[in-house]
Parts: sequence; C-alpha cells; structure tokens
Amino acid sequence: MNVALGGTFDPVHDGHRALFERAFELGDVTVGLTSDDLAPNTRQDERHIRSFDERHADLAAELEHLAKTHGREWTVRELSEPTGIATEPQFDVLVVSPETETGGKRINEMRRERGLDPLELEVVPHVRADDGGIISSTRIVNGEIDEHGNLTPERDGREQPT
Repeated sequence: MNVALGGTFDPVHDGHRALFERAFELGDVTVGLTSDDLAPNTRQDERHIRSFDERHADLAAELEHLAKTHGREWTVRELSEPTGIATEPQFDVLVVSPETETGGKRINEMRRERGLDPLELEVVPHVRADDGGIISSTRIVNGEIDEHGNLTPERDGREQPT
C-alpha cells in the first residue's frame, strides 16, 4: 500500500512517531512536509517555526530508522498547499490524527470530485503526556513538556537542585 501523511513536524515528538509507526505498518510512506510559506498558515499560534531544511533533516532521521525496522520505502515531499499530496492518485491510505480527520474527509471529497477513489483514513489516537494532556509541538516549544510527554522540571512541581 502507498501511505500518505503530512504536517509541519516542528519539533518531532512521540505523537508524530505514533503516526509514522502506523504508516510504516501499513505500507511505503510519503510524508508531505509543509513549506516555509505554508507552515505558519497551518498553526493556530504564532510561534517560530524552523526552516523547511531543518525540519526535513530531523524528519528524515526519524523516518530512516522506522523504514529500516519495517522494511519499507519512504520519501518526503514539500507541501505548498494544505491538501498536499493526498489528492494524488497513487495513494491508498491517509494517516491522520483526531484533529486532522476532518481535513482527511475533505481530501476524500476532493478525490471523489476528481474521479479518484477515496483514501482509507487511518486515525491514530493522540499520545498523552504525563499530565494527561496531548503531546504537541506547541506544548514542547512552550516548555511544558519534552518530546516524550514528560513534564519539564519547572512544570512538574518537584523541587529543583541548586
């Protein structure tokens, strides 16, 4: 199967890793990575987003490891529009998170309008941080949690060594 997924991935965290893991379980993976122009438009906050090249390097390192584990092929392509690569005919599955499932449904509507079969939507549940909230890039950048969902020392209430 040919599997697609997309995002900004800044920084990569365990929630993203769950998406990648599921994608590689299903087939060969193409990841759409938002361009420098598109990335800020996909965010609900106004935080700094690293350059495409920096994000691509980190993403490639993650994907290389998983691809070897699963014996799969992978590629990263630049996204210049939100619907990205998923409207292309070669894909069978779109891996999404709960908050991007609606976008996946819109993509399937577009595919139908173009005479293409809809994609199977594979919804991967959120990965939770130690405090029960979801792991997100915004929470990491804000210093609340690390990439694995561990509370940062200043947020977990423990006394810090001096």
